[in-house]
Amino acid sequence: MSEIITIANQKGGVGKTTTAVNLAASLAVAEKKVLLIDADPQSNATTSLGFHRNDYEYNIYHVLIGVKKISDIILKTTLPTLQLVPSNIGLVGLEKEFYDNETRKGRELILKRKIDEVKKEYDFIIIDSPPALGPITINALSAANSVIIPIQCEFFALEGLAQLLNTIRLIKKTINPKLKIKGFLPTMYSGQNNLSKQVFADLTQHFKSKLFKSGDDEFIVIPRNVKLAESPSFGKPVILYDVKSTGSKAYQHLAQAILAS
Repeated sequence: MSEIITIANQKGGVGKTTTAVNLAASLAVAEKKVLLIDADPQSNATTSLGFHRNDYEYNIYHVLIGVKKISDIILKTTLPTLQLVPSNIGLVGLEKEFYDNETRKGRELILKRKIDEVKKEYDFIIIDSPPALGPITINALSAANSVIIPIQCEFFALEGLAQLLNTIRLIKKTINPKLKIKGFLPTMYSGQNNLSKQVFADLTQHFKSKLFKSGDDEFIVIPRNVKLAESPSFGKPVILYDVKSTGSKAYQHLAQAILAS
């Protein structure tokens, strides 16, 4: 059975795409067959794996409007067991497509139905969702078994979290009863920064049971790391850019925690 994990937070700049790309790559290096679905119109996950808009003709938008199947548009990456469903800025038009067409039934489950056609071919399917609680994110959550919520260790980190948790509860109640929160992931953590420490303390106070732990029972946090920030500009996940960096090690620990769960 493949596990489908959506990375979600309606706040931008919290490390969603960084997490989607590097978790997918770390699972692939652990010899799991992984499909990364870039469902964000900004298409940063696509770019982070070295692809640009001239490299492919079709993307997830064409899948969601029914022109193509996922299997038609999959791109191979430099990691043999990691494949990509690319995105494009044209995906921003999807909301209008959905709501102009009042006869479109079950629009919250369109992505799930598309994924169902290919999911048996993968151990993990990772979905990078946009920084909004619109129809694309609803589709991504409706298609998933679980959700990972990156939380930036900075001011306003927990702002809007209640809205996201309420959306997850609503989807679980009405559309996807199997959906669960796999965990909260502190990102951009700096041990020298008192604010980072305070946000992490708040997370452990409220969500201790939902924080990921490494093999040595330490909480997993994603640090502020130059190599992690640089790797997308080279079109590589950090595990291929600098495997020994603290950012790479953190995502490897996260992958191992997920494999062990």
